Amino acid sequence: MKKVFSVGLISLGLAASVACTTSPALPPATVSAAETSAQPSHTAENPSSNLPRASEFLASGPIIVEDQVDVGAQRDGVVAKIMAEPGTPVKKGQPLATLDDRQISADLEAARAKTRSTEDDLKNWQAEAKVLESDYARAEKLWEAQIIPKEQLDHARYKAESDEWDVKRVSELLANAKEVEQSLELELEKTRITAPFDGVVARRYVRSGQSVVKNDRLFWVTAVAPLRIRITLPERFLGRIRPGVIVVMTAAENPGAGNYHAKVIEVSPVVDPSSDTIEVLAELTGNTSGLRPGMRADVHVADVAGAGKTDPTGR
Repeated sequence: MKKVFSVGLISLGLAASVACTTSPALPPATVSAAETSAQPSHTAENPSSNLPRASEFLASGPIIVEDQVDVGAQRDGVVAKIMAEPGTPVKKGQPLATLDDRQISADLEAARAKTRSTEDDLKNWQAEAKVLESDYARAEKLWEAQIIPKEQLDHARYKAESDEWDVKRVSELLANAKEVEQSLELELEKTRITAPFDGVVARRYVRSGQSVVKNDRLFWVTAVAPLRIRITLPERFLGRIRPGVIVVMTAAENPGAGNYHAKVIEVSPVVDPSSDTIEVLAELTGNTSGLRPGMRADVHVADVAGAGKTDPTGR
C-alpha cells in the first residue's frame, strides 16, 4: 500500500510538471494590447500639441465702392434723349441723357439780348456823364470869370451829379441782367444729365419721352474701383486691429475661387453700445478679378483670444 501511494504521488507530480511545460502562450492580440498600454502615448511625448492654436473669426459684408449714387433729375421736364445704357463705361461729365430744353434756351437768348442792351445803355449813360462833367468844369471857369451867375453853376453841378446816379442805376440793371442770364444757363445745364464720376452705368430708370419731376431717379452710376469691404468685429478686436493690417478675404458664394487680400484703412474709434462691435473698412489690394461691387465676401481675421470658443460670434 505504501508503494502504491508513493507511485501515485509521483505520477501526479509528473502530470503537473508536464501541464506547466505544455501550457499554451497568450494570444497575440492580448500581448499587443498589453504592450501598447505599457508604452507611453505619442501625445504625451509631444509638448507642442498642448499649446493653444489661433482660431479664426469670420466676418461677412458686401463689397462696396466709395462712389456709388443714383443720378436724379434736377428739374421738371421731358426726357428727350437717352445716351447711356446699363453696362456703359462713363467718364466724369459724360452725357447720360437730355431733357427738353427749348423753352429754357429761348428764355436764355432773351436774357442775353437784355444783357447786351443794358450794356449799351450803360455806355450811353457813361458818355453823357462825361459830357456833363465837362459842362460843369466849363461852368466853374465861367463863374470864376464872373461871366455866369451862381445859379447856372449850380445847375451844371446838379445835372452832372444826377447823371452819375443814372450810371450807377444802369450798372445795377446790368448786373441783374447778367445774374438772370447765369441762372438760366444753370437751368439749361440741368437739362443735361451727366455722369458725376468715372464708373459704369449700373441701372437706367427712365425711357425716352418720359415726363420726370425734380429728384426723380434717372440712372444708377457706380465706380468700379477701388473695391472695399466694411465689416463689424467684436469689441475685443479694438486695439488689436489697426490701419495697415492685411486680412484675407474670400467670395462668400464662391470660396473656391481663391483668396484675396485687403488692407485695413479705417477702424471705428468707438464701440457700438447696442451690439458691442466696432466697424472696420478695408480696401482690396492686388488682383481683384472676379469681384464686383455688391457681392458678399467673408473676411478671415486671426483671433487668438477666441480659441476654443464655439459661439460663432466669438463671445
